[in-house]
Amino acid sequence: MTVRVRDESEEHIRDRPGTSWFSSPGKSEGIKSGNHHNPLYEHTSLTKQIPSLLPPKPKPLLLMLPWLGSQPHAIAKYCDIYFRNGFDVLVVESEVSQFLWPRWGLDYGGKLLEILHSEHFASRPLLVHAFSIGGYTFSQLLVHVSKDRQKYQGLTQRIRGHIYDSLVLGSVERMAVGVSKNTFPRWERAVKHLSLLYFQAFKHQTVDYFNAAIEVFRNHPVTAPTLVYYCENDFLCDPKKMEELVEFWRSLGMEVTQKKWADSTHAGHLKRHPEEYMSILNSYLQSLNMVPLRAKM
Repeated sequence: MTVRVRDESEEHIRDRPGTSWFSSPGKSEGIKSGNHHNPLYEHTSLTKQIPSLLPPKPKPLLLMLPWLGSQPHAIAKYCDIYFRNGFDVLVVESEVSQFLWPRWGLDYGGKLLEILHSEHFASRPLLVHAFSIGGYTFSQLLVHVSKDRQKYQGLTQRIRGHIYDSLVLGSVERMAVGVSKNTFPRWERAVKHLSLLYFQAFKHQTVDYFNAAIEVFRNHPVTAPTLVYYCENDFLCDPKKMEELVEFWRSLGMEVTQKKWADSTHAGHLKRHPEEYMSILNSYLQSLNMVPLRAKM
């Protein structure tokens, strides 16, 4: 897969596995996967360029970290939401191998941090939208940040907010359930059992890494306003643990908005509850004041 960076003045192509760039306004682009090209969106700006004596402010960037096995047409729906609100979108996908062997996930988080810290993105205000395993990828990025906070202070200050949708949260058994449902659902019980044995046998290479990432994610967050979506019937997210996390973050002085449904679908809340989802998201985005009003119209 290729990073496709396109703006009005130039085009850059960079080889970054699992990463795709989408700029708005622009021509139709897409995610390349293997030998197939999936058209993702076609967006035309509805606003006119207004001359100004002031230098233009850097356009905000939405970092999207999708769920495992997400399809391009599903990602497109979320991209369109942010295009309408004046954002560019950087999509960074995760692989199950990065979860099963966290050292690879940690390396991947470091590469993502390198991209966000690079000259091309250095001035961009950032908003993070992480789904499911995407929250794990972001936590691995935070592990690197925690090791050199001074170096990455500029980056963390540019993060204006987080949206966490269906985080994987709870016990190792829940993680095993997630692996089984997202890899070999036909053999779910067997895969779950094997996953638990695997985590037990390679505790130092797996569970210890998970715990280190969770500790940083929970206790040393970027304290920007946060929006959390979750539900009571999610097999991957323990709602009680989620509520405890929200209350802990609030005790740190973080502004946290949460929406919990009694019945919904993991990483499918927008599809199941579109009006509620969008109403809360729009209010949250307006509160961040990251884009001019005309970009929201």
